[in-house]
Amino acid sequence: MTDSRHLDWEGCANVRDLGGLRTGDGGEIRRGAVVRADALDRLTARGWAALEAHGVRTVIDLRNDDELAADVAPRPPGLTTLHLPLDGVEDTEFWQDWHGRPEFGTPLYYRPFLDHFPARTAAVVTAIARAEPGGVVVHCGIGRDRTSLIAILLLALAGVGPEEIAADYALSEDRVTFGRVGTFYADRGIAPATVIAELLAGLDVEAYLRAAGVSGDDLSAIRTRVSAADRRSRPGGGTPRPAT
Repeated sequence: MTDSRHLDWEGCANVRDLGGLRTGDGGEIRRGAVVRADALDRLTARGWAALEAHGVRTVIDLRNDDELAADVAPRPPGLTTLHLPLDGVEDTEFWQDWHGRPEFGTPLYYRPFLDHFPARTAAVVTAIARAEPGGVVVHCGIGRDRTSLIAILLLALAGVGPEEIAADYALSEDRVTFGRVGTFYADRGIAPATVIAELLAGLDVEAYLRAAGVSGDDLSAIRTRVSAADRRSRPGGGTPRPAT
C-alpha cells in the first residue's frame, strides 16, 4: 500500500481517503465516500476549500468536549458537523483501568472498548449511514486511535480484508507527531497488523453492530455509500476530484 490516498488539506497532517481499498469480492471502496482525519479545527481557509472540493458535506467529530477548539479559519456554512464523542469519559472506572497502560493508544484496547461502549459505536456508524449526500469525514484529535476504530468497522463491514485494514492503520504512524506507540510493539515483539487481524478474527462486525442497535437498513446504507458502483453520495453524481 502506498500513501497515494493521503490528502493535502492545509492545517491537518493525517488525512486520507478510504477510497481505493480493495474488497474481498474484487471491488473497492469508492473514493470520496469516507475520509479519515485528524482535528479539522486546525484547517486554514485553503484547507477548508480543499475539503469542500473533495465533495465532503458531513463532518463527524469523535473528540471529547474538552478537546474542542475554535476553528482557525471559518468553517464552510454548507457543512454539517456532528459532535459524537466516542470515548464515554464519564465511565471513569473503564478509563482508569486503561489510561497509563502501555497498550492504551494501540488496537489492543479496541475490543474491550467495543464490548463496553456499543451504543456510542453504533451512534457513529448510524450517523455515517444517514449522512446527507456527499462525502463524510470522521476525525478525532490525531486521527489514529478513535478514528481508526471506526474506520476498521466500516472497512470490515464493506468487505475489506484484515491485511488491507491493518496497512491503512499503519499509515497514520508516520503522520502523527506525538503519541507514537512504535516502541510498544517492538518491545513486545508484536506488530499492529497481528493485533488487528486477531481483533477481526474474533469479531463479526455486522452482528456486533446489529446487536449494538444499528438497523439493517443503515448497514445496507453504509455498504451502498462506500461502494465503487454507487455515485449518489456526491452531489451531481460522478467521482469527486482529488483535493489539491
